[in-house]
Amino acid sequence: MAFDIDLIQKVYDQLPGKVEAARKLLGRPLTQAEKILYSHSYDAPTSAYSRGKDYVNFSPDRVAMQDATAQMALLQFSTCGRDKVAVPSTVHCDHLIQAKTGAAQDLATALDVNKEVYDFLASISNKYGIGFWAAGAGIIHQVVLENYAFPGGMMIGTDSHTPNAGGLGMAAIGVGGADAVDVMAGLPWELKMPKIIGVKLTGKLNGWASAKDVILKVAGILTVKGGTGAIVEYFGEGADSLSCTGKGTICNMGAEIGATCSVFPYDSKMADYLKGTNRADIAQLADSVKEHLRADQEVYDNPDTFYDQLIEINLTDLEPHVNGPFTPDLATPISKMAEAVKEHGWPDDVEVALIGSCTNSSYEDISRSAFIAKDAMAKGLKSKSEFTITPGSEMVRYTIERDGMLKTFAQMGGVVLANACGPCIGQWARHVNDPAKKNTIVTSFNRNFAKRNDGLSSTHAFVASPEIVTAFAIAGKLSFNPLTDKLVNEKGEEVMLDEPEGYEMPPKGFDVKDPGYIAPAVDGSKVQVIVNPESDRLQLLEPFAPWNGMDMKGLKLLIKAFGKCTTDHISMAGPWLKYRGHLDNISNNMLIGAINAFNMEVNKVKNQFTGAYDEVPKVQRDYKKHGVGSIVVGDENYGEGSSREHAAMEPRHLGVNVILVKSFARIHETNLKKQGMLAITFADKADYDKIQEDDNIDINGLTTFAPGVPLTVVLNHANGISEEIIVNHTFNDQQIEWFKAGGALNVIRRDVAAAV
Repeated sequence: MAFDIDLIQKVYDQLPGKVEAARKLLGRPLTQAEKILYSHSYDAPTSAYSRGKDYVNFSPDRVAMQDATAQMALLQFSTCGRDKVAVPSTVHCDHLIQAKTGAAQDLATALDVNKEVYDFLASISNKYGIGFWAAGAGIIHQVVLENYAFPGGMMIGTDSHTPNAGGLGMAAIGVGGADAVDVMAGLPWELKMPKIIGVKLTGKLNGWASAKDVILKVAGILTVKGGTGAIVEYFGEGADSLSCTGKGTICNMGAEIGATCSVFPYDSKMADYLKGTNRADIAQLADSVKEHLRADQEVYDNPDTFYDQLIEINLTDLEPHVNGPFTPDLATPISKMAEAVKEHGWPDDVEVALIGSCTNSSYEDISRSAFIAKDAMAKGLKSKSEFTITPGSEMVRYTIERDGMLKTFAQMGGVVLANACGPCIGQWARHVNDPAKKNTIVTSFNRNFAKRNDGLSSTHAFVASPEIVTAFAIAGKLSFNPLTDKLVNEKGEEVMLDEPEGYEMPPKGFDVKDPGYIAPAVDGSKVQVIVNPESDRLQLLEPFAPWNGMDMKGLKLLIKAFGKCTTDHISMAGPWLKYRGHLDNISNNMLIGAINAFNMEVNKVKNQFTGAYDEVPKVQRDYKKHGVGSIVVGDENYGEGSSREHAAMEPRHLGVNVILVKSFARIHETNLKKQGMLAITFADKADYDKIQEDDNIDINGLTTFAPGVPLTVVLNHANGISEEIIVNHTFNDQQIEWFKAGGALNVIRRDVAAAV
């Protein structure tokens, strides 16, 4: 029996009529993404939405939050005046468990160290009718796929890899906590109508190639920003041949190309997965409307006509890929890897190989890796690299233990970590003797920015499938190609690894003793949520001040960030995760990873009052103390990566007024707007070079702030010369209201109070 079956029944009951109405409105056949989007419009659409231009109000079916982002999201929700969430919502405790020694000890330590936060999340979930998944239950995206995702649905989640649920045909979109508050409060959720990129898959995977290699290939084609503002819609015989969890892997890592989300059409593989995870009732409902859970046939017959961009990949010819280092879109086929290692001087020794995570921890992934491990040991081989395994959920962990796979990994020399994010997000006690030494790690995770996994800029992190990562662990070399290369075993014999084999679903079915779910109280009105005012982990929020009604004058330049500046650079994870519920404390990590364009150093910027160089947060706190506003200037795709809204809330809290960049990543731009920040872009990207270190900057045109109307920025240089540049913005009327009110949450409070 599925969660929220009544809600799903209602969605499917209304789907045929809504799809037919949208088809008549557009006067043409519909893509799968369009069917989901139009059927989830908050108000019945009266005209066709223009892709990439029109802002649309949507009504998602549910909300999911992980523990690190849920803290701030629920602190915000608790101030909006609602007694209970308006849509089914869940909290998943997966980010705060540090991988150090092994699953049992690491979980016990996390329960002790994070007790205050877990108690807060459990109690506030109980109060507001939110389902709670305790620490150890699993990683949010795997748990959602196993329990909540359903074909044709729409959900938002406070994590950038929420699109994982697209593996079950769901439009699942990563957002910031303020967006989640909108939906939990029963308000419309706003999104610019996405463009749609079609990816036609033909043929069928074979040998060492896996679903992971599809998205590694796509990332190489589209780059880290090629999917920005678009939904990636997969289709074709190749798409139908992939397992449901394989589809989830592809959708999960679509976040690395900036895609709004990715979706696969409903098929028999999805039905099998639903049945195998005790949701045969949903499969039966989906089967009854299956023609509405795929694009119209005319779309598949003439894809060039209906997609904004079309990519074709033949799975039969697809080669395993290895992406990295330092960016997830640097894609190298395995046959070219040895050459690339030599050409670029990448460290060849693989110090650590890590499989699992939200991206690749399915039963299929683990079974194929276990096959390789077992085959290697039978041929006299063991792991030459440190090797870790991170199950995605307690259900997967329990089942693979029952089926002997954990024992196989242990015999090979592997260490099983807790069912949590762990090393994927920097929650990992890396065993390293010389932190400055260039080194290589290989993971089956999704993201590999510098310092992300272990905090070391010297670490070269590469991303591959679990099968390839396991082979790298056995060989100990990044240049190893398991398709062609031989290894020497303990007897001195040359041997080759067999091609991996595995099971899409457990032959004996899934099993679990305690999945880790706690249902909320039916009536939470008497539940008390207590936050200790002396806590350094949790802090109640104060509303941000509204705009003062004037243009901004004399803003100090805080930092001109050079090159890639992700949300990891703006608000690091790792040890800082413990402060995710305390805005003032976590603001001490603001922009400490960004490179200052004037000295090419991190966390070292000039204080214009003293002339001295200091840490970014300290300089900004000094500006705030003096009552002076400031501006941050950035490069392309500013704020790519994780959805963490702390990267927007910290500058707002410390008194930064404006973020001016060449271009924004979608989620981060929205997060800035939600917090009442002015997010603007250079009309001429070359104007980035005009920004000088001692500039005092004015923003003119705010008194007549309007959609589509550029603003003027005046750069007052230290030499007495001033320059004017034009900047653009994407604010609509509603977002301008957020800016004027001091943030979207202030508007929600006002509207809720007016309705009482």
